[in-house]
Amino acid sequence: MTSYVRRAAAVTAGALALTLGLAVPALAHVTVNPGTAVQGGWTKIAFRVPNERDNASTTKVEVEFPTDHPLPFVSVRPVPGWDVKLTRGKLPKPVVSDAGDTITESVLKITWSGGKIESGQFQEFEASVGPLPKNVDALTFPTVQTYSSGEEVKWAEAPKADGSEPEHPAPVLKLVAAEEGEDDHDDAASASPAAAPTVAAAADDDDDEGGDTTPALVLGGIGLVAGLVGAGAGLTALRRSRG
Repeated sequence: MTSYVRRAAAVTAGALALTLGLAVPALAHVTVNPGTAVQGGWTKIAFRVPNERDNASTTKVEVEFPTDHPLPFVSVRPVPGWDVKLTRGKLPKPVVSDAGDTITESVLKITWSGGKIESGQFQEFEASVGPLPKNVDALTFPTVQTYSSGEEVKWAEAPKADGSEPEHPAPVLKLVAAEEGEDDHDDAASASPAAAPTVAAAADDDDDEGGDTTPALVLGGIGLVAGLVGAGAGLTALRRSRG
């Protein structure tokens, strides 16, 4: 009986390792957090950049801003140890805003440099943006991640035709319509540049009180699934040996 238990345990461990191996790459992408915002409002977004290399650190992050739907106002939150540069310039072609104004210049890119994201670490680079366009479902922010080795990873690929995720997807902010009775200015009051530090401070307080429990819940769920898979394999082996 002991051999059957050991066999089941080995299968469970293998299934867990395979599951984690498949999950880690998906979690390592450069992303926008939170991933959704209200159309026509303001929001604070954080570009979450993990270091995917064991032998190099991330030393520069360049985020391109949309030019087909430019964001009129952009401000950044300082990151200790990092220099930040907002690059403004002319748009490829003038764009008429939701308010009817013709926009010819906007923020084209934000570059963070001078710091380091070591192996096994990530950093978040925050910006307050708005007002967001009202008739757009998503905004894309192609990003270039530069390592101390000189390697550049371009996170700029669009979703594949079959809906699957590419190897280096571009960070995307999905935009949703305001709920009935919700005023666009509600978002402006909670996420405008003046209010952004308050929102960020609240998030920091949450981290101090125990941090985000989502990774623990995800790993717990993965462990449960892997355990069920391993148990099923063990029972199958037991039945075969008895037969």
